Amino acid sequence: MRETLARIEGTGVRVLDLEIIRIAPDFEVAKFLPFMEVGQRLGAQNILVAGDDGDEARLTANFAALCEAAARHGLTCDLEFMPWTQVPNVSAARRIVEAAAHPAGGVLVDALHFARSASTLDEVRQLPRERLHYAQICDGLVPGPTTTEGLIFDARCARLLPGEGGIDLRALFAALPPDLPVSIEVPHDVRAPAMGYEAWAKAAFEATKRVLEGQS
Repeated sequence: MRETLARIEGTGVRVLDLEIIRIAPDFEVAKFLPFMEVGQRLGAQNILVAGDDGDEARLTANFAALCEAAARHGLTCDLEFMPWTQVPNVSAARRIVEAAAHPAGGVLVDALHFARSASTLDEVRQLPRERLHYAQICDGLVPGPTTTEGLIFDARCARLLPGEGGIDLRALFAALPPDLPVSIEVPHDVRAPAMGYEAWAKAAFEATKRVLEGQS
């Protein structure tokens, strides 16, 4: 913790979000209080949340309780829709977040999951501004994997840099507020270590700038 805080102070690079809290059927908010305390000390703003409970009423109630606890630590809770989870698309995420009705609750739009879920640009445009705290950018093959295992592997181990795949990133980010913070999420188990993590980070940053600034 001391080293991380010193790096933040020395570089000016701040922590935006924390990963990951999964809301499963046996979810207990109290288990994540130390996680939130660490996030608060790091100056983080958002928590990425996944929904893994098929009982939507219970999932919604637990999400609301999580939001309440997070707000006390200065954090938001951003429900990420992923096609293999119990929150498979943007409409499901919005429904749960709005039913939870807590000001700290938000919907997290991840470019890869958007492209591979039953979600539309109109649904993204219609998300209330107060329910958007940040978004995630990367690229991927279109069409993508057809199995759950393939989708998970791509998301966790083989994302492409923005502009390398077939996702219409410019259309997606044009549908989101222009002042929304953007998290670059490009884990790649082969390319990142081969290139070196600093070089990979720089390449990801430059690729993201080209896409968001409309460069070819």
